[in-house]
Amino acid sequence: MTEEIQHFTAAEEHDQHTSALNADATPSSLETAKPAPEPVPATRGTDEEVAEALFASDKPVTTDESEPPPLLEPVDPEPLLPELSADNITPLKPVATADPEPVPASTPEDTASRPRLAVDALSDVGCVRTNNEDAYGYDSELGIFVICDGMGGMAAGEVASSNSVAALVNTFAESAGTALPVSTRLQQAVHTANTTVWTMGQLPEHKGMGTTAVAAALDGQKLIIANVGDSRAYAFQNGLATQITVDHSYINELIRNGTLTRENAHLADLHGYESVITRAIGVSETVEPDYYSIDLTPGTQILIATDGLTRYLNGDEIATILQVTPFESTCANLIDLAKRRGGHDNITCLLLLVLPPESESQPAAPSAA
Repeated sequence: MTEEIQHFTAAEEHDQHTSALNADATPSSLETAKPAPEPVPATRGTDEEVAEALFASDKPVTTDESEPPPLLEPVDPEPLLPELSADNITPLKPVATADPEPVPASTPEDTASRPRLAVDALSDVGCVRTNNEDAYGYDSELGIFVICDGMGGMAAGEVASSNSVAALVNTFAESAGTALPVSTRLQQAVHTANTTVWTMGQLPEHKGMGTTAVAAALDGQKLIIANVGDSRAYAFQNGLATQITVDHSYINELIRNGTLTRENAHLADLHGYESVITRAIGVSETVEPDYYSIDLTPGTQILIATDGLTRYLNGDEIATILQVTPFESTCANLIDLAKRRGGHDNITCLLLLVLPPESESQPAAPSAA
């Protein structure tokens, strides 16, 4: 894989998958997630207890059923393709905060240095829930793309995710006229989202609510990604795929501290902790995101998705769908497959495709006779 992937804080081993891609695309506009029409009755009914536990203690808490539905046997469509090496993952220093001098929000040079992107996004209530606690939003002009998966039960989960998305996009937009680096602007947006959800969560009707978040921001030819929780970001390029983010989950914490290894993790008896997350937006006054940076080149695709998708599809399967599906239909096809495999949670995905420079995508003008 030609792009360099960097981790701003503690670098972890990335899940390694394979893929191939080739698609045409059309950019879409700023949107937020909406519940799908005619949902079927819900059977979950445990969000309030989960949210209360997360609010009241420092213990990791589940944002989903303690006994998630069994998954179908995964398909391995490309077993012979090489795996992506993670040798070029390097820690970066934390971004600095400073009071900058105002500068123009954008300049012709800034616009020229950024790649052209096509965007496709979709959210679905799934097959069981009656409400959609996922949310997404983006602004292609500003180069900010966000998904969130709320928790806290019924309206509270929706409040957490939708307000987190709004805070992330709006805070990033407000800093566009400053000299702050994109990484710092994204960091500020994440912390503002956390403060917003935390403050709203002090109301009795919202007590204990929180949300996962994946936010991606364009920085020249790079994409900077902030992650809190177990929603994910994947990259696909040149026949290779990799999971960029590392889940903030109970099992991953055991791997981080050496209690388990990736090889023996599937043997662990987690006693209902399979779906537990260890970090979320809005569950405490401060938040500790992980940050990543990835180089973008034409043909690169970036997928950010909630666990309603990734619990049913592995990286190889996602890669295959990207390879054989027109870009504008990809999110719909991914969601459809997740629903056919159970769809017990809300499902949201946002897909980016790096387009070739405009000069390369248009035929050359004929020379004068």
